Amino acid sequence: MERNFKKMGNHRDVELGPYTKEMLKKHPNVKIFIGSDSQNYPHKTLYATTVVFRFENNGAHVIYHKESTPKVNDMWTRLWGELQRSIDVAGYLKFEWDVPIEQIDLDLNSDPEFKSNKVFQAAVGYAQSMGYKAKTKPDLLLATWAANVLVN
Repeated sequence: MERNFKKMGNHRDVELGPYTKEMLKKHPNVKIFIGSDSQNYPHKTLYATTVVFRFENNGAHVIYHKESTPKVNDMWTRLWGELQRSIDVAGYLKFEWDVPIEQIDLDLNSDPEFKSNKVFQAAVGYAQSMGYKAKTKPDLLLATWAANVLVN
């Protein structure tokens, strides 16, 4: 599962598992947030998945993976793709590297007025059934905010 992750800022390559363990060793109180976002372009969909290392009262550090796929026109499928990418990264870190995951940020809105609400209950239920705390809009979502910056 080792994907090509990069540091946000200098875009240097890092190995997801070893890098995360080293961060935990250096900063034992760091909290790990995972999230994804996507953006459609004329001929492709660009996904970004982020791992945010949130330091207690002192900022954050982000690593990310970007992936381009053929354009996904169906909103449900595209949003579910975001969820699955986050779950895959969280599971890899949790089960292969024994890394505690603070939460998964989902770029979905609890307000029925928003289109992403159609996926809300299924996605939150799925993440929770996998043992993760899931946060959604309108809460502050560090990991999906960072992913949004990367796809836009």
